[in-house]
Amino acid sequence: MTAPEAGPRTSATPSPSWRDAFAVYLQRRVLIVLLLGFSSGLPLALSGSTLLVWMRESGVDLGTIGLFALVGTPYTLKFLWAPLVDAMHVPLLTRRFGRRRGWLVFSQALLIVAILLLALTDPARSPLFVALGALLVATTSSTQDIVVDAFRVESLPESEQAAGMASYVAAYRIGVLVSTAGALFLVSGFESTGIPRGSAWMWGYVVMAAMVLIGTATALVATEPEQSVRAEAATSTETAFSRVLHAAIGAFSEFLGRKDAWAALVFVVLFKFTDAFSGTMTAPFVIDLGFTRNDYAAIVKGVGLAATLIGGFAGGFVARRYSLAASLWIGGVLQAVANLSFSWLALTGKSEWALAFAITAENFTSAIGTVIFVAYLSALCRNPLHTATQYALLTALSAVGRTYLSSGAGYVARATGWPLFFAVCVLVAIPSLILLLWLQQRGHFDELGPVKV
Repeated sequence: MTAPEAGPRTSATPSPSWRDAFAVYLQRRVLIVLLLGFSSGLPLALSGSTLLVWMRESGVDLGTIGLFALVGTPYTLKFLWAPLVDAMHVPLLTRRFGRRRGWLVFSQALLIVAILLLALTDPARSPLFVALGALLVATTSSTQDIVVDAFRVESLPESEQAAGMASYVAAYRIGVLVSTAGALFLVSGFESTGIPRGSAWMWGYVVMAAMVLIGTATALVATEPEQSVRAEAATSTETAFSRVLHAAIGAFSEFLGRKDAWAALVFVVLFKFTDAFSGTMTAPFVIDLGFTRNDYAAIVKGVGLAATLIGGFAGGFVARRYSLAASLWIGGVLQAVANLSFSWLALTGKSEWALAFAITAENFTSAIGTVIFVAYLSALCRNPLHTATQYALLTALSAVGRTYLSSGAGYVARATGWPLFFAVCVLVAIPSLILLLWLQQRGHFDELGPVKV
């Protein structure tokens, strides 16, 4: 998506120095996006991996823990209400702060309330209430994601889009790290002062809720994107219903009218399924091996973050060096085979260096696959009039594997044992690779044209 102020480049334009390249990251708009990226990444683990550690420590069985993947349903359905976020106004807040900033403040306020409600639950006594609290966190978090994505695209000129996306992704990962390793260390710290384990987990979540205020403060000091202001003025004569209807129908009809559209959508669902299936059970697996929550925080999330960031650069290199189809083959195979490192770890037993190796392999290859996959999703969103809605649809579909298809992972792990379970995680990647071959033979990737990462 281009911005009016970003003119075409000419051959006479000098190459920017490294100081100029670095200076773009210090632009106010980019820094705003960076802080919003942190706010988006923070709540994800609070209804995911961190919650699973809390549940496992509380004695919840593996089958129930596996079913908790279903609380991620809002991330798969967020495209249904994305047009509502575009068209509807939040009473008082929209008039005071603007369309995007009003929704940011509103969604973050709801997110704080949801995290606090989840903090008051007890996994050992009422898994159902935990599930409802986690579902509420996921719903408000995915709504915030919709708004932040729209704000980022609309607020940054073309010359700052790449820096903004890089800052957003890095801050998102840091937000996830804070709500996993940070939250686990925090709970351990509360316990060390004599606070009972249940109360320590509650206060850990209370602190996480308070950290959402970083995003709220960012929204308050930001300025409403000019594109949002112009869009609001251009559609001021339309009713909210007609705006929602036009956005939804246009986005879906344009996408589904393409050749092999349904096959492409199934591929979007399946490509990251191997990661999702194994990732659902990583936390219980590490705890069952005898590692403490601090081990999990330091190795799984600390070492894993470094491997993920390095893998992201490697994925960008692969995507620039090879065609989109070839890159997807590389990413798909690597992220599947990496699961065998966990099978080896299960056979090796408790070993910190073995855990670090397995986590490094998994996170590094997963990041390669993710970067290439995002490039593919971006290539599918070709119409700038519908980019936001189509991207919300595609990212929601990509979460189906993590949410629904992975819900039975706990039962599989219980039936097979850990070594064989992670071998099964390799096998579940086969359908996506078969579909990749079929799409490649049909010329699907040739029609998308060259893809820039």
